[in-house]
Amino acid sequence: MSWRPQPNDRFYRVIVRTGLALRGLFRIRVIVTGQEHLPPPHGPSRSSSRGSSRPVSPGTGAVVAITHFGYLDFAFAELLLWRHARAQMRFLVTQGAADHWFAGPAISAAGHVVVGYESGAHAYDAAVEKLRAGEYIAILPEAGVSRSFRVRECKTGAARMAAEAGVPVIPVSVWGAHRLMTRRHGFSPARAWRAPVRIHVGEPVVVDPSRDAAAATEELRATLQSGIDACIADFPLKPAPGAWWMPAELGGGAPTDEERQRLDEAEGPRRAGGRRR
Repeated sequence: MSWRPQPNDRFYRVIVRTGLALRGLFRIRVIVTGQEHLPPPHGPSRSSSRGSSRPVSPGTGAVVAITHFGYLDFAFAELLLWRHARAQMRFLVTQGAADHWFAGPAISAAGHVVVGYESGAHAYDAAVEKLRAGEYIAILPEAGVSRSFRVRECKTGAARMAAEAGVPVIPVSVWGAHRLMTRRHGFSPARAWRAPVRIHVGEPVVVDPSRDAAAATEELRATLQSGIDACIADFPLKPAPGAWWMPAELGGGAPTDEERQRLDEAEGPRRAGGRRR
């Protein structure tokens, strides 16, 4: 049977074109390493952003775990996967976002997975089903922006989903996108103009169903942080002393991990992003 585009394929391509247009408008330079760790492309040609999205088939899914230092990290990871394999990523999003008058219709049209107010069990099951079918499910395992700009404690949802569906976790570390927009630092055209964004794709984490999810999650966190370290090491923009966008341990003005933990605790618990352990 020949492959047919999914119903939301056209809408997703509109999102991609918009992102590419904005990147081009501000001449943002994206530097990627570790692309050999991405799943091999399947199906349609990758030569044009106008091409149809990758066909899904059982056994080809993956969980894409993305660092979360700013509000645009996910977008750069999304464009990376599209350019590599015309992959439509399905994000786990909150019910609050899905209920928004503007974002809600877009979330529905793009086929994202909504985590309900009361429980994430339905979203978890839906995500596992999509993974088994061959979809890419994107997760921000830190479940919130890390204001220290170090990878903070991660939720176990990514590891548990991957183990249950029998797919790998692809770690994607994004550095520099937080300079464009993050907590207490809104979007600035001046900062965005010709800004560098560094992405490193880590070696896939394969989670055996018999393995402890917490241990696998800690391995994922370490891999994500290793990717961030690699991005910082050759980042083409030299920070000024005390730069707000650099970690405290590297001479930056961001909160230390201890300060970040106190601030996180003051805000209350994060969403689990799936069923709790």
